[in-house]
Amino acid sequence: MRGKQQNQRALIAFAAALLLTIAPSSALAQKRLVIIDQDAVDASDSGEMSMLALLQSPQVDVLGITMVTGDGWRDEGMQHTLRMLELTNHANVPVFPGAVFPLVRTQEETRLDLQRFGKVTWLGAWNDGGHGPAVVPPLPEGAPSKKPADEDAAHFLVRQVHAHPGEVTIYAAGPFTNIALALAIDPGFAEATRGIVMMGGSLNPQTDDPEFATAPRHEFNFWFDPEATRKVLRAHWPRIDVTTVDVSIKTKFSDDMFAALGRSKSPAAQYIVKYSKDRGYMWDELAACAWLDPSLITKTRDLYLDVDVSHGPSYGDTLTWTDAVKPAIDLRLTHAQVDVDMKKFAKMFVDLMSATKEP
Repeated sequence: MRGKQQNQRALIAFAAALLLTIAPSSALAQKRLVIIDQDAVDASDSGEMSMLALLQSPQVDVLGITMVTGDGWRDEGMQHTLRMLELTNHANVPVFPGAVFPLVRTQEETRLDLQRFGKVTWLGAWNDGGHGPAVVPPLPEGAPSKKPADEDAAHFLVRQVHAHPGEVTIYAAGPFTNIALALAIDPGFAEATRGIVMMGGSLNPQTDDPEFATAPRHEFNFWFDPEATRKVLRAHWPRIDVTTVDVSIKTKFSDDMFAALGRSKSPAAQYIVKYSKDRGYMWDELAACAWLDPSLITKTRDLYLDVDVSHGPSYGDTLTWTDAVKPAIDLRLTHAQVDVDMKKFAKMFVDLMSATKEP
């Protein structure tokens, strides 16, 4: 009898040990897979904070970060991102260099257009007083020891999507050059994903902000590389979610949020508190958090989106149609976000940044 009881106990112990070995794998399999495609201009800007929202989430496995020129040049943004990963205990996430220049638009052509058609408020990496693409000024947060990956962004995107067919969401919050290049390499790239989350486009924002009040169809990410934007919007994604100017300008990185982060000892919160420079709109952070929790978005519009590539005064502007009036071309339906529960979003962002994650 005693031998039988000992055998039973041994079997129970073996089963418990087996469950412990299986559980972590099961938990990992349930995580949502994402590749972050992003631009960045300095430490703790909207781009860096949006990356942190996804990196900090226990729901998510970030397969990698691909960098593109947009708000700042690729190489400078990449150095800030590498350092951010080190300072916030996410140094295990690889970073891949992407496109330095748009597909067609050039800095010189744009300067001539601004003389003919009028100025725009934000030129990103091309702003007056900036530097060239190969220059990386000293970083206030210090230079990273972590190095970027040898593989380029477009090939990494294609490789990872096919390694996890139907599972990877592309989070794209800068100009869409890297995504367009991935589509050029593999025309079936979009269909092999779970979908794409885009920060971009402008419908009819209700604001007295002069950047958008007088140019309601202008938005920087669509505008900076219009040909890439068109290619991405027309690809056959399973789902397209777009965080527009209309909803983004209803967000603000408030003093109360900043104060709450100051009370947290987490590396992510302390990074933001130390290096954040302003209390601007939370463009990219909202796109990230709304993907994590769609209930943050209280109103959407299902629209067919495209971009003007005519090289006239509206070059890069957002084009939209409903199903009833859309042209007879292969446009894709998008879910355009236009309103947000700001209180819920603010709490979610602070909670994510305040969580401590081990390296």
